[in-house]
Amino acid sequence: MRLAWLTDIHVNFVKPPVLAEFLDDLVSAGPDAVLITGDIGEAHSCAGYLKAMGAKLARPVYFVLGNHDLYMGSFASVRESMRNLVKSTQNLTWLTESGVVELGARSALVGHDTWADARLGDFTHTPVMLNDFLLIEDLKLKPPEVIRATMEQAADAGAAHLRKLLPAALASHAHVICAVHVPPFAEATWHEGKHSDKDWLPFFACKASGEAILEAAKRFPEKKITVLCGHTHGAGEYSPLPNVTVLTGGAEYGKPAIQRTFDLS
Repeated sequence: MRLAWLTDIHVNFVKPPVLAEFLDDLVSAGPDAVLITGDIGEAHSCAGYLKAMGAKLARPVYFVLGNHDLYMGSFASVRESMRNLVKSTQNLTWLTESGVVELGARSALVGHDTWADARLGDFTHTPVMLNDFLLIEDLKLKPPEVIRATMEQAADAGAAHLRKLLPAALASHAHVICAVHVPPFAEATWHEGKHSDKDWLPFFACKASGEAILEAAKRFPEKKITVLCGHTHGAGEYSPLPNVTVLTGGAEYGKPAIQRTFDLS
């Protein structure tokens, strides 16, 4: 099984010929399946881009969503759109609402959109104002306490999903790929070679999903977890435990790219 990983491709920022060329290059790379860890488009365009990619690639496409995929929409409306999409498109799998995916006799895939949960850094005093708070209906112009509660709720849902699926996958597979959008540790929030500071960390890391991953890794110390994430647009690697490796994908607006390919058994 050869798996190609993409993240933060933001194809709404590229013109159709650029997207077509990128998809041609992706097909030429010869993966058996493709994994996307969020930020594909925006609420009104994400499903269309995924459907077009699924048709062009003609192989399994596994994905989670990122914060940009909710822009000009809401959690509820985008989730309903994704449910309808995967029901009508056979080779698309939204990991947030799927179970353990077997990639081979030794390898499996689990994932969730996740969300930054404001539990790391200094949410109370940060001057950072994200477009999320202007362009996502659930957060739009809401007071800080509502924003924080909404972020925590979304993050906790992701952590609960990982707590359920990671042990199940590790019980029967030697290697599990865990696909999330938001880095699950402060040390994985790479950007321009550095980690996010206290002002940015509330929005760039998910403490809840990190705790869920560590719990599973400690329960199965002889098994390996590879976490694939994006969100911060900086590439880097971090290993909180000997059997856990977190790869954060780098990205540049207008230049979608394959992050890595994995040969899985």
